[in-house]
Amino acid sequence: MTEKEANLSKSFMDQISPKTQFKKNKINGVKKIIAISSGKGGVGKSTIAVNLAITLKNLKYNVGILDADVYGPSIPKMMGLSEKPKCDDGINLIPIKKFNIQCMSIGFMVSEETPMIWRGPMVASTIKTFANKVLWNDIDFLIIDMPPGTGDALLTFSQEIDIDGAIIVTTPQDIAIIDVKRGIEMFKRTNVKILGIIENMTSFVSDDGVEHFIFGRNGAEIISKKFNVELLEKIPIEIKLREDSDNGEPFCEFKKNNTITKIFFNVAKKIIKNLN
Repeated sequence: MTEKEANLSKSFMDQISPKTQFKKNKINGVKKIIAISSGKGGVGKSTIAVNLAITLKNLKYNVGILDADVYGPSIPKMMGLSEKPKCDDGINLIPIKKFNIQCMSIGFMVSEETPMIWRGPMVASTIKTFANKVLWNDIDFLIIDMPPGTGDALLTFSQEIDIDGAIIVTTPQDIAIIDVKRGIEMFKRTNVKILGIIENMTSFVSDDGVEHFIFGRNGAEIISKKFNVELLEKIPIEIKLREDSDNGEPFCEFKKNNTITKIFFNVAKKIIKNLN
């Protein structure tokens, strides 16, 4: 097969690529919207979303978190929530409050064992419901935990919601970095400002003090320079960060003097500056 035969034509790619001319809508009760995205799953995107929300709240902002990962909602477990949201008027959902953060997730409506076997239109409809029929109350920053990849759900949000900025989470390994490139390109095509990249699971320090780069090194730094996107921070592997997430106790809420908590504080400060 020749190179010409193997590659999709430019005209075809232009037809299937997301268009840049569409109307984006604000979300009522919300001042700024920050999307937390990743090119692939398993890089710690939801952990970053939760702890960034906690950090912004600790900086005295009113914060909400919307779990848009309809196929694998993690926020209920990470926030230690199992109740269902109220709907007093039969139309609009009232966010559930925990740690003084307003929360909404499809995970509140289904059990952990229920598979979300939905096609694109159903996903898009759910996203629109979360965007238009949730009674957010005077939110300074709404953190949206996006689904991984660049599929229907992410595209629907990027095209229809007026997102103020996106953060891309990755690990240093090559296979994750490849997907970061796709994420950067998708946000550019949908006119979403990229606030920066967070490299998660950068390294691990063993008991003997040696730093181990389990997933490779400098991957996010290379991408940051290539695409002129700020590398916000590198977050090391910390067992308690994972354990606290599993236990519904956000790390930055309970370990305020920890090095990782200070890293999230630096990320939050950079984001606030970039959005002003």
